[in-house]
Amino acid sequence: MNNLKDKYNKNLVEELKTELKVENAMAVPALMKIVINIGMGEAVKNPQALEKMADDLALISGQKPKITKTDKAISNFGIREGMAVGMMVTLRRARMWDFFEKLVSIVLPRLKDFRGVSRKAFDGFGNYSLGIVDHTVFPEIDPNQVDRIRSLQVIIVTSARTDNEGLALLQKLGMPFAKEQEMKALERMEASLKEEKKEALKMKEMRKAEGKQDAEDEKI
Repeated sequence: MNNLKDKYNKNLVEELKTELKVENAMAVPALMKIVINIGMGEAVKNPQALEKMADDLALISGQKPKITKTDKAISNFGIREGMAVGMMVTLRRARMWDFFEKLVSIVLPRLKDFRGVSRKAFDGFGNYSLGIVDHTVFPEIDPNQVDRIRSLQVIIVTSARTDNEGLALLQKLGMPFAKEQEMKALERMEASLKEEKKEALKMKEMRKAEGKQDAEDEKI
């Protein structure tokens, strides 16, 4: 049995019962499945990349991935209905527990400048989404053997009824959430960067307009 699953069954269920004030152990939130997506967008431009994505995702997850296809056309992006746009796996039971334990104990700490994951990535129903921009942080991937760096989306589906229950569950299981002070600092930094980008865009537009005016003046 996976060490984390064993810990959940033996200790964490009781701790969560007390913390969430539930009487029935069956009402305690649990992990249900983990969905991993890779290659959304890249496959549209380079269909040959699907095979490499499949190899990478199989190594990372320990399971053969499936091709994800669009259910409708998006003409602006050159996407046709039924077009292959990436790969995905759905992990349950032992593989789910093994992947989650690897994620929190090995993968996330390897991320550059990692300060914890956001507390705001829940969907309103206790499920959590996590983006990983560099798949070479997984121990199964040799950085010297990859054709390019790929990003992953990890969706952790739980039986929690609310985001607070989902947060309590994932915290108990070792998910390294960012501290409140660090979250606020990151939010301020992101807001500042957005303002800087807006100002830079305004200056660019002003210079562009001035250039057009100068050209008009020369004609006169």
